[in-house]
Order: sequence, then structure tokens, then C-alpha cells
Amino acid sequence: MKKLNKKTLFLILGPVLFLVLYLGLPQSVFPSAAARGAVGTVAWMAFWWVTGPVDYAVTGFLPIAVNALFSMADMSSVIANYASETIMLLLGASIVVVSWEMTGLDKRIAVKFLSLIGSNVRIQVAFWFILSAALSSVLPNAVVCATVTPIAISMLRFVGEEDIGSSKNGSLILLTIAYAAGVGGLASPLGGAMNLITVEYLEQLTGQEYMYLSWVIRFLPIMVVLVVSNILYLIRNVKKNEKIAGSKEYFVSLYKEMPPMTREEKWSLALFAVPTILSFTRELYQDFLPGLKPAYLFIICAILSFTINRKDGTKLMKWKEVQGKIIWDLIFIFAGGLAAGTLINDSGAAENIGNFVSQANLSGGFVTVLIILVLTIILSDITSNTATAAVSIPIVISIVQGLGKDPIPYVYIATIGVNLSYILPTSIRAIPVGYGLKPKYMMKQGVPLTIILIILLSVLAYLMLTFWPAFSTV
Repeated sequence: MKKLNKKTLFLILGPVLFLVLYLGLPQSVFPSAAARGAVGTVAWMAFWWVTGPVDYAVTGFLPIAVNALFSMADMSSVIANYASETIMLLLGASIVVVSWEMTGLDKRIAVKFLSLIGSNVRIQVAFWFILSAALSSVLPNAVVCATVTPIAISMLRFVGEEDIGSSKNGSLILLTIAYAAGVGGLASPLGGAMNLITVEYLEQLTGQEYMYLSWVIRFLPIMVVLVVSNILYLIRNVKKNEKIAGSKEYFVSLYKEMPPMTREEKWSLALFAVPTILSFTRELYQDFLPGLKPAYLFIICAILSFTINRKDGTKLMKWKEVQGKIIWDLIFIFAGGLAAGTLINDSGAAENIGNFVSQANLSGGFVTVLIILVLTIILSDITSNTATAAVSIPIVISIVQGLGKDPIPYVYIATIGVNLSYILPTSIRAIPVGYGLKPKYMMKQGVPLTIILIILLSVLAYLMLTFWPAFSTV
């Protein structure tokens, strides 16, 4: 009975929180009811995601319901998030991964990875972080997270970690992948659309083409600090010899004893590997196949997966069986986060926050650096990284130019925050939640890490701004 009463209380407190913010936020900061409603909606969603009075996917539909009542943004823009390009990517990848289970490929992949890296949890965390960060430096974060996570899931299920939500190590590994995919995006302009927005503004400020090598050089010290600090934070409570199950030697011998891959396994692997590789090499064909983006590559391969026949001539994949195995929670949680971002941006709430910050008595020193990082990291958690870049970078340029200073280093600083977000199950962080990770766990881990990184990166960025002249040039 206590559990029921607690859930009922949380159920009621969600809309109450919305109304408090809708009616109580200062109009001097948020002059429009639409902006106040957007902030209230995000708060409501965050509260329900953390407390869980309803399924996480159900919370993902709140932007549609609340917007229908309070008209905060154009409804077609809100609904578009539920069939966006990224949603197609996640759906296609999810269908293809179902074929792993149908063929037994998931077990083979799991044993292979365990035979390569072993079962030591610290090594596992470091491996998945470095792999995901490296891939996301040249691929969109969503592509990396959507393709690496199922591999980790196969490994975890093989060693008995079926329930990710109640698995300490399973939750840690999935969180590691999501965090790393975000961090890695900062390493190069190819890490995501948010970085290309930064490049566009840098080219406008300088009037010349931006060289990508300049980006890598300037962000290298920050990347080193981010990778090391993130890994150390994630393994801080992991014992030195803690393992998920078994030993490396056992998995090596087990892999050697496995029979050769079947024809069905090879097809299943190819339908995942081909779109992944083509996503890596998109620059080679994007000029003559501009529409063949990663999302649609995975959709095409998802369709092809239904054409595979078993040896007896029956179809390997049938929709009636597959639809029950697709991670629908993942899709709707991700879409809900995108829709919440649309509300924040289209209602003017993000711009209101930026304008409020611009009224502060800033001098361009450490406090300015700190505020820029706080603003961009918080907005990245609430909305998407790309939306944050589009909103925050022009505001930062305007503020700094008003101070009579060179805006270029401050654009770099804003880009750090644009790429980092750790707390809410929005954007790519919806992917591990869709696979069972609890948003409460993400927030518990994400809040302290966010505070640590804001302090650490503010100091580092200020030192670079002050003592490294090259940081102020392109």
C-alpha cells in the first residue's frame, strides 16, 4: 500500500510542478506563457522519469499532450520529433539487432568481446569508453550509441545480466557508452551537427575557411582531461578485481569451441556491419547519394532482414515476432526528449535564458567562462546538443562582442558545454534508458559528474584563454 501511495503522490506532483512553474516563473525572465509552460513541461518530464510513476515511454508523450492544452509551439514541429531521422536510425538498428537473437549471433558477439577484453569491470569501462569516444569523434553520437549499445547488451545478457535496471555493472557499462559518445563528439568537427554549427560561426567571424586540424589541436588538452576524468569517475566505486562473470581464459576457450558461423549469422552480421561501415565512410558517397544517410541505411537493412530464409525455407524474421522484441521504450523516450527540446527552443525559453545571462555584469574573465559552461551544459541536458549550439553560440558571440573582446575563444568554450550532458534521459542518453537503465541512476551519477566537470573545465578553459595565445585564433 505504501508503494501505491508513493507512486500516486509522484503522479500528482508532476502536473503540480508544471503548474507551479507555469504560474510562478518570473515574467521578467520568461515574458511569455509559452516559455514558462515549456520549462514546466521539461520539469514535469524530468520528475516523472526520475520517480517513475508511469512507464518511461509514456512520459515521452507529455510534450504532445501538454502542448495540445497550452499551445507552446507549433504542434507539427513537436510531432515531427516522433518520426525524425534519428528515430528512424534507432528503429532500423533495433530491428536489425533482433536478428542477432534469432540467429544466435548475439551469443557469438558476446563471447568474442569477452575473450578480447575479459570480465574485469574497470577494464570493461575503460574499453567501452575509449571505443565509443573514438567512434563518436568521426560519427554522429546517436549512430555510435545506437550501434555500440546492442553489442554491450549482448555481452551482458550472455553473462546473466538480463535486468539492466537492477544490475550495477550493467547500468555502469551502458551509462559509460552514452557518456563517452557525448564526450567523443568534441574531438573533431565531424563529431556531430552541433560542431558544424560552431564551424559556421567561426567562419563568419573570420571570413575564411576553417581548418579542421585547428579544432583537434585546440580541443586536445580538453579531450585528455575529459576522457581521464570521466573514466576515473565511472570506476571510482569499482573494486580493483571486480568482474562481471567468468575469466578471460574461459571465454577464449569457449569461443574456440563454438561452431563455425551459420549462413543466417553471416547475413545478420552483414546487415549490421554494412550500414555501420557506410556511416563511417559517408564522405565518399554523399555527393552522388545525398539522401543515403545513416538512418536510412539502417532502415534499408532492417527491411532486408525480413528477406532472409532459414535452411528449411522459412523466413528468419516475421513482423509478428519481431515487433515484440523491438525496444519501443528507447524510441519513445528519445522522441520525447527531442520534443521537449523543441518546446524549449520554439517557445523562446532558451532565448529568454540567454538574454537573462547577457544582462549579468560580466567582464570576460573566469566568471564569464563559468557562466557560459553552466548555460550550455544545462541547455544540452534539456534539449539536443544541436539545438543548444544553434541557440547559445550566437548569444555568446553577442555578449562577448558587447564586452569589446575577441569572441573566438569564448565560442570554443561554449562548444565544450554544447557537447557535454550527463543528467537527463534526453538525446542519446535515452538509448541506455530504453534498454533498461533507470533515469534515477543516471541522475544520481550525472549530477556530481556535471558539477565536477563544470569546475574542472572552467579552470582549464580560463587558463587556456589566459596563457595560450593559440586558443584565441583559428
